[in-house]
Amino acid sequence: MDPMDIVGKSKEDASLPKATMTKIIKEMLPADVRVARDAQDLLIECCVEFINLISSESNEVCNKEDKRTIAPEHVLKALQVLGFGEYVEEVYAAYEQHKYETMQDSQRSVKMNSGAEMTEEEAAAEQQRMFAEARARMNGGVSVPQPEQQQLEETQQTNLQS
Repeated sequence: MDPMDIVGKSKEDASLPKATMTKIIKEMLPADVRVARDAQDLLIECCVEFINLISSESNEVCNKEDKRTIAPEHVLKALQVLGFGEYVEEVYAAYEQHKYETMQDSQRSVKMNSGAEMTEEEAAAEQQRMFAEARARMNGGVSVPQPEQQQLEETQQTNLQS
């Protein structure tokens, strides 16, 4: 295959991460099976070609529906058209699993962010408390309260009591 055969791009532009692909290949085979480097390279090139084929057909399906964005349904239809219909159910299940995991990750991220939120006053009071601790360490353990710090500490105590 000529390096410029893949949609006018060089071989390096249209490739998959070699380490990741090698890991996937090894995970799919028994532990005692070895794969020659040439065979690994060929498998990677086949994967790139398969992705190009599915992408191209998905684009055609999308265009026939007068859509401008390829959606998962277009990819599933492309698999059918190209004769990979027996894989549609498995691909759809993998897609649903991916959606579920992505949703859970975003929910975890929201929980982590919302739990860590403070009001502006609380954040300022916490900042002043940390400054005071740092000053105390610098002054050999003697804390010298600053006037605005005392006011913020009083505000923080009032907020905690509420």
